[in-house]
Amino acid sequence: MILRDGSTVADALLASRVGAEIGIDGLAERAGHGELVDIDGQPVALDGPAGPNTAVFLYRDLPDEVPIPFDLEILHEDENLVVVDKPHFLATMPRGRHVVQTALVRLRRQLGNDAIAPVHRLDRLTAGVVMFTRRPRVRAAYQEMFADRAVRKTYWAASATLGDRWREEVRVANRIEKRAGDLRARVVDGPVNAISRITRVDDGFRLVPETGRTHQLRVHMAGLGAPIVGDPLYPDVDHDLAAAPDRGDFSTPLQLVAASLEFTDPVTGGSRRFRSRHAAVVSWRD
Repeated sequence: MILRDGSTVADALLASRVGAEIGIDGLAERAGHGELVDIDGQPVALDGPAGPNTAVFLYRDLPDEVPIPFDLEILHEDENLVVVDKPHFLATMPRGRHVVQTALVRLRRQLGNDAIAPVHRLDRLTAGVVMFTRRPRVRAAYQEMFADRAVRKTYWAASATLGDRWREEVRVANRIEKRAGDLRARVVDGPVNAISRITRVDDGFRLVPETGRTHQLRVHMAGLGAPIVGDPLYPDVDHDLAAAPDRGDFSTPLQLVAASLEFTDPVTGGSRRFRSRHAAVVSWRD
């Protein structure tokens, strides 16, 4: 933070919102542990002078997180990749209030490797296959593969809406945008940027996205009149259901699973196919 005024660093910090939240005892504890530093990383004394526009950096406590009571299963490991079966409700990577309860942090701690990084991501509410790299030197190759749409992704979903009309593949193509501050993505006028192929299979739906817009499959299913079971946002926002996980209620997961990934490995040249083991996907074969 940038200190604006105050006779001492402590006075200036306490006049700020962050400093007021932490309090003088919390600031003193951080200073005592060397966690209050200047722009060069050097410790800052609370009783030191606070010059105008002086930069001071401090560590904030992480927010309390509700533990996600589901395992993160490793499907595959090699020198380049770690592929996992992410459970519902676990975020792929830290964002907002979800830091420790994420697939990335769990993997780094479990494998003792801080170089692990996601190649792509799934929404927190979506379960299924997620791929991570183990080494920085190969990360770009795998990320470019996703950016170039060289990965075949198949999803499974359940909807309360079933009917014979779904036996033939439905192709949905429109424009989806998600704006900051809006919980939901929206279909808007303009050039197509979201394409999905959807087919009824047994008691669920096979979804093959040709693009990867935020909430794309959820928006397309709701737009077809077949919203996914357990969706707190589409077609309408259910605030109670959306807040349930933060109360420790995991009884109504979104019935959407990233069932499989298929691609030609850009590093080894071999064919790769990874499938989720979540119970929802065992009733059909893609």
